[in-house]
Amino acid sequence: MDNVPQTNPAQQQQGAEDEAAKRAQEEQMRRDVMATVLDTAARERLSRIALVSPERSKQIEGILLRMVQSGQLRGRVTENQLIDLLEQMEDAQGGKAASKKSNIVFQRRRDPDDDFDF
Repeated sequence: MDNVPQTNPAQQQQGAEDEAAKRAQEEQMRRDVMATVLDTAARERLSRIALVSPERSKQIEGILLRMVQSGQLRGRVTENQLIDLLEQMEDAQGGKAASKKSNIVFQRRRDPDDDFDF
């Protein structure tokens, strides 16, 4: 016989609902702080970054939240300040950023019917 305490499904569901509500509340608080701290242009840039790289966006938000909690931010963060923060993050990552840098190469399909022989 196992000595594992038995929980009924209702308790498990209640715990999952509580956890989901807590996460939703934390997410709402994070969005409120970002809306307060960032000006419009910086908020737009951060949302575009989130579309491309959600991990990087979360890192930036974490840094900004820590700066707010420690009192390092005075006033609203502008787009230029956000860009500076991004550059500092890339510099801090050092070799990882250089090896991760990607290039986009466009190759046009060649079709035998292309009439570029003018």
